[in-house]
Amino acid sequence: MKPNHHQDHPLKELIILPKTQRSSVLTLSVTLILITIASLYFSLPTSFSIPSPPPVDTNCDVFDGEWIPDPNATYYTNNTCSAIHEHQNCMKYGRPDTDFLRWRWKPNGCDLPRFDAEEFLSVVRGKSLAFIGDSVGRNQMQSLICLLSKVAYPNLIAETKVRDQTQSTWHYPTSNFTLSNFWSPFLLLASEANPTSPSPSGLFHLHLDRPDPAWTAHLSRFDYLIFSAGHWFFRPLMLYNTTTNNTTIISCANCKDMNITHISVYDAYRLAFRSTFSALKGFKGTAFLRTFSPSHFEGGVWNNGGDCVRTRPFKAEERRLEWFQGEMYRAQVEEFRAAAERESGGVRFGLLDVTAAMSMRPDGHPGRYGHPKNETKYNDCVHWCLPGPVDVWNGFLLHLLKVRRIEG
Repeated sequence: MKPNHHQDHPLKELIILPKTQRSSVLTLSVTLILITIASLYFSLPTSFSIPSPPPVDTNCDVFDGEWIPDPNATYYTNNTCSAIHEHQNCMKYGRPDTDFLRWRWKPNGCDLPRFDAEEFLSVVRGKSLAFIGDSVGRNQMQSLICLLSKVAYPNLIAETKVRDQTQSTWHYPTSNFTLSNFWSPFLLLASEANPTSPSPSGLFHLHLDRPDPAWTAHLSRFDYLIFSAGHWFFRPLMLYNTTTNNTTIISCANCKDMNITHISVYDAYRLAFRSTFSALKGFKGTAFLRTFSPSHFEGGVWNNGGDCVRTRPFKAEERRLEWFQGEMYRAQVEEFRAAAERESGGVRFGLLDVTAAMSMRPDGHPGRYGHPKNETKYNDCVHWCLPGPVDVWNGFLLHLLKVRRIEG
């Protein structure tokens, strides 16, 4: 069958112009394009502006509020941040629920912006920060590294072992920001009476008038210090004072020796912070107290079946602070306020008051998901999963640093 040359064709209506007309049309088209580009160019701003961070509400009490649902709350995962300590890597060890990640802290009557890694590194440019205390303080440092990993990851520039614990120093070259942690669970000079004992609650010797040289020797290196301590004080403690000629046992806390004066754990805790703050004389930076971080053991104590299996926060009206936790909080905050009132120059003080917010997060601990299933260990209802509610501590920190910068 012969093709039908009269059949409609897609190109049938196309008009082919003579060569001279095609040249004129091309010239006109190019001219119009150039005019369009020029008009667009001169209508654009000469520079592009990056949106500014939200203004700082210096009157906002960021520590008074409640947890509200937030499906976009996670800033990082256990796969994107290598700084997560194994015992806080809850997702790695099979925690089945993720709802504990989907909450945001909302202060009453104001707002706490989402943590902005770029803004944080801008605020601390050229500065240095040290976390001083126990493993819960290290928990916060690792949270900070993970939050900042969205824009930068630091270089590990120093690492040492102190009493079987790792002390690290990190450096962010783009902002010249240095971050360190110092292992000092009592903040004071301390030693275990029998280090080879298999008991995890062995007796400790604690020198109430001697802040730990592990951190006091390095004060001049830092612009910001964050002190924290707490749960180690519930171990049996033999307490000492040092005079010119000798070291004298003055009392004990939580010990079995009936031939010596006993004081409460809370009094020992109070004296430890009094001595710590007194050691800051001459320090020219800012010292923050991170307040007591509540544990949430239910069904038993830490070494006798206690666990934390809740999967949602307490509401504000449900929040509970155990009596002993309230006493620890009161002791440290009273010493903090007394130190801030005594200090007339040099060191500045700041309160990182996390206790109320964290009292509402029984769902944020590793519990049984802080170790492999085939290992027999106590449930961890003291530390915090990463990522998790502990991330808000660094949101609080950023807020305080911004307020300090405004107030001068």
